[in-house]
Amino acid sequence: MTAKPDWLRVKAPQRERVGAVQSILRDLSLNTVCEEASCPNIGECFKAGTATFLIMGPACTRACPYCDIDFEKHPQPLDPTEPTRLAEAVRRLGLRHVVITSVNRDDLPEGGATQFACCIAQVRALMPETTIEVLIPDFCGSEDALSIVIAAGPEVINHNTETVPRLYRRVRPQGDYQRTLRLLERVRRSAPHLYTKSGIMVGLGESEAEVLETMADLRAVHCDILTIGQYLQPTPKHLKVESFVPPETFERWRLAGEQMGFLQVVSSPLTRSSYHAEQVQALMRSHPRTPKIGTL
Repeated sequence: MTAKPDWLRVKAPQRERVGAVQSILRDLSLNTVCEEASCPNIGECFKAGTATFLIMGPACTRACPYCDIDFEKHPQPLDPTEPTRLAEAVRRLGLRHVVITSVNRDDLPEGGATQFACCIAQVRALMPETTIEVLIPDFCGSEDALSIVIAAGPEVINHNTETVPRLYRRVRPQGDYQRTLRLLERVRRSAPHLYTKSGIMVGLGESEAEVLETMADLRAVHCDILTIGQYLQPTPKHLKVESFVPPETFERWRLAGEQMGFLQVVSSPLTRSSYHAEQVQALMRSHPRTPKIGTL
């Protein structure tokens, strides 16, 4: 693998705090995307007492060549106790904002949407002041599955675009660019009080013009929040890094995104979908939205 430039080097995590978070996760038998996807920010986030919970896993039914999460054709049945255990972890960690994501579960009729809804309900019951963000799969385009998640009432629905349209077949072979845009558009249309979010990886061979075009597509479906980060090759068997994008380019994209009308753009080499996700609370205060009767 190509050597990383200096701007991608991170400090060693504080072992005591990381160990404390890991102890809670192990005690409650929970997975995090921080660990399963080899996130470079795990030390910073665990030190701050935050984690992005990975439900319905750890094995995924899709084998995306950029992702470090294990592929499994025959994943385990859903655990009905998982939502309760997740809510307890939120309580023990004292989280003010929680991110819940999942592996793809294309083997399930509704893609696991009901498990998302159960997790949201349990967190609401135990930690009513905690804001909830869900990073969801595309549910193979199922509107019914998406409606289940919307009805559960998270504050933020995130679905990652991942890359530019030209690279979809290579980077996200079981995904569909237009399906991603339709999902975000459906959330905005059916629940305009919710905040929508998406993320892009760069360094996979895209041009700067293609990144800007993808950003414009996301704004066209009224996406509120955008994250842009550098792709890092997890192992030699994964897609290679085509380029390391310098910090000044990420800053240009951040400014361009703000000019396009995104409410928040988090753009840096180490940015990931859930990096500093708790900042959405400030966004909600500055851009409040009131649920309309009948939307939930």
